[in-house]
Amino acid sequence: MPSNFVAKGADNYEASMGRWSQRLAESFLAFAGVPARGRVLDAGCGTGSLTLALATRPGLDEIQALDFAEDFITALLGRTTDPRVTVRQGDVCALPYEASSFQAVYSLLVLHFVSDAERAIGEMRRVLQPGALAAAAVWAWGGMPSWRLFWDAVLEGEPEAAKGIAPVRRPMTGQGELRAAFERAGFTDVAETRLTILMEYADFDDFWYPTAYGQGRFGAFFDALPRKRRDRLREAVKASYCAGSGDGPRKFPSAAWAVRSAA
Repeated sequence: MPSNFVAKGADNYEASMGRWSQRLAESFLAFAGVPARGRVLDAGCGTGSLTLALATRPGLDEIQALDFAEDFITALLGRTTDPRVTVRQGDVCALPYEASSFQAVYSLLVLHFVSDAERAIGEMRRVLQPGALAAAAVWAWGGMPSWRLFWDAVLEGEPEAAKGIAPVRRPMTGQGELRAAFERAGFTDVAETRLTILMEYADFDDFWYPTAYGQGRFGAFFDALPRKRRDRLREAVKASYCAGSGDGPRKFPSAAWAVRSAA
């Protein structure tokens, strides 16, 4: 079951989302915890933000990383030479590992994009040893003001054309939803928290180009517009970004829900 996140290559992913998952990875691990030793899994590793953060823990014996997208796997393989890291292609809803084979399983910014989050969480529990750690994080619904700014401007400027591609509320993104799913899967000692990072942009172009030409359905929508409508839409988004104070750097606090638990 592939992810329903629409990716347009590893480089585009890094510009639009990878840089923010790198920031989130450390606060996520600080909340979740990392075993002193043992074998751990990054389920849905993307281009490797969490895998590389785990690789800074010298006590870990083995770090498995799995993702459905082949180009993400290639990108991660090019970012590490750590002999403890093994990267493979696979489905988080059908993990290709034996039962009770890990001391910890992590899933960062994945479960709100998979086709069956409950099944993926069940797979996380299956491959964990009894009492071992499972942790996951997803973007909070309404927790990314930079995206709200972008989509508010798009929907105002192209309401009919854009309404079919506007973001919808994804599962697991509300308070308590991820925690409840882990409890239904049989995990114990489930704790939930809200993690916040700053999404920082150097200027409007840094904000605009990764979104307009990067991930998701918007890129195809934008490319299909006539040139005049593309220019008009860009100016509308820029006006929202600048908010009357000129171009320049902006910071947007952005939030994710995270849980940790025991198998």
